[in-house]
Amino acid sequence: MRYFRAFSLAFSMMSIIPFFKVHHFFKGINGYSAMFYPLVGFILGSLLYFLSVFLEPYTPSTHLGVIIFCAWVILTGAIHLDGFSDSVDGLFVNKEKALSVMKDSHVGGMGMIFSVVFLIFKVSSLIYANAYYLLPVILMLSRLNATFAIYMYRYISSGVGELIKDELKLSYLIVSLIFGFILSYIFSFVGGFFISLITLFLIGGFFTKRLGGVNGDIYGFIIECSELVLLNYIIFTS
Repeated sequence: MRYFRAFSLAFSMMSIIPFFKVHHFFKGINGYSAMFYPLVGFILGSLLYFLSVFLEPYTPSTHLGVIIFCAWVILTGAIHLDGFSDSVDGLFVNKEKALSVMKDSHVGGMGMIFSVVFLIFKVSSLIYANAYYLLPVILMLSRLNATFAIYMYRYISSGVGELIKDELKLSYLIVSLIFGFILSYIFSFVGGFFISLITLFLIGGFFTKRLGGVNGDIYGFIIECSELVLLNYIIFTS
């Protein structure tokens, strides 16, 4: 029952699909929920892949890429994109003001501009990577990075993220890493596994140096950037 609750919480946090709507952060399941992030990513990526298989016979390739990208954003509720834009806003103010700016519900000018540029880059990368079968592992690895970041870096805000970090044990992280590596191997994407981790260390190290740690918005930033890097890894290695 505890594992099901933890999975349900992770699924609710990472998607808009109304199969599970668990917003109660019961003591003892928060760390488990982070362990399930990669699995949730794999499921979401699989749904996108199956959608591409269904539409491919009827849709021009470029338009198919746009459709899959839109479904990607909708399926995740754009929650990670929101974290990306908030993180960008925080980079354009003094360190002392960064956290308060990131908590502001309004998107700043720089956050909006960089988000638009990022989205254009990402949809183009998705179209030219032309490897929808790898979406399950791409979404899995990006969320594995979030789990890793929660465990590895100091949390600098308060709230849900702090609860999850406090309960996330090394054994849960190891399970997630093993799961991620095995599926990367099955998909012949071991190189992507290590590129994804390098992306995490670079981003996590940067924000730790600048702000002293990470928060929920930066987790979203890590997920989005990891996905973009992996899409381009496919393009440049194919």
